[in-house]
Amino acid sequence: MTAGALAVNEQIGARVRQHRTRRGWTLDELADRSGVSRRMLITIEHGEGNPSIATLLRISDALGVGLPVLVDVERPAALNLTAAGQAPVLWRGPLGGQAMLVAGTQPPDVVELWHWTMQPGEEHASEAHSAGTRELLLVLDGEVELRFGDRTRRLGTGDSAAFAGDVPHGYAAVGSSTPARFALTVFQPGVGGSSR
Repeated sequence: MTAGALAVNEQIGARVRQHRTRRGWTLDELADRSGVSRRMLITIEHGEGNPSIATLLRISDALGVGLPVLVDVERPAALNLTAAGQAPVLWRGPLGGQAMLVAGTQPPDVVELWHWTMQPGEEHASEAHSAGTRELLLVLDGEVELRFGDRTRRLGTGDSAAFAGDVPHGYAAVGSSTPARFALTVFQPGVGGSSR
């Protein structure tokens, strides 16, 4: 694990602990509400391990804060900038691909902007997000296979798709030699709207 990944994991761990304790929840309560094991929560809060995007989404949903709040510095400024190369990498593929959360908003209507790079043969499967979640995908380079429910669509450079993110879905880089790059926007309405 690189020093940058370690720093991101430590920041995420501190924010999970901060939001959990702010609610007066024990680790067991957060585990029950999120479906993430107590052991995994301890590992995350200590800034260790490499939690998956799905795990971080379950935690942020349970806390009612949205993923960008756990990953990025909470700044109430009217303009937040992320310099090139400074976005947190939240997914790493086995062949060198990565997904960076480059921008995001705070609840109640959370919007996430991602930059994905996948090497040929890499793929990422995503669990269904909360009800009402929508995603927008724009292929910047290469070819992406979009898996949506039981359907599959192949998208080339310049192609885009809008789809419901509240069903299982995934992305794969297809083609023999060119990496796939795509921008992904996730809209998750009403985050933190219930006290669960």
